[in-house]
Amino acid sequence: MTRLHLAGAACAALMAASLAACNAATPAKPAVDTGKIADAVKADANQIVADYNAHDPAKFGAHLASDDVAMFHGAPNDVGAAASQADLKQTFATTPDVHVTLAGQTADVAASGDMAVFRSTYTVTLTNPKTKQPVTENGNYLAGYKLQPDGSWKQAWSVVSDVGPPPKAAPAAKS
Repeated sequence: MTRLHLAGAACAALMAASLAACNAATPAKPAVDTGKIADAVKADANQIVADYNAHDPAKFGAHLASDDVAMFHGAPNDVGAAASQADLKQTFATTPDVHVTLAGQTADVAASGDMAVFRSTYTVTLTNPKTKQPVTENGNYLAGYKLQPDGSWKQAWSVVSDVGPPPKAAPAAKS
């Protein structure tokens, strides 16, 4: 075998080894613990409510992504954590006794582990600032969470929608 043949065979062997290295399986990512993420998201949603009930817009805002979109029935969307905090300051100034409770909490987590959806029902109690009468509102709360670069979970969007008053009873039939 000549040097030229030997050099060619060596180059071919090196190219084959390089191609094999490129085709080697990439290491598998560790499995996502969706249960652990769901628990973290539920805990955060409960802390948001606790901060709301403490009437602390700054702590409430710390749970929101900077580009969070909050959709609340009968009001324009709040875009950004700062807008939500400003609205909360106004809410707390006009309805100092506002209080929220959640029930039926569920968190669904994407298999990729980078997004989750939280949903629950809620009850809000407050005194109407105009009529001075107690008000109770029931509704649905839906929030999307995204994994942040620092590993924390922040609310990226939320929808708060009341279910309206119960239907009026049908008038009694006359005989």
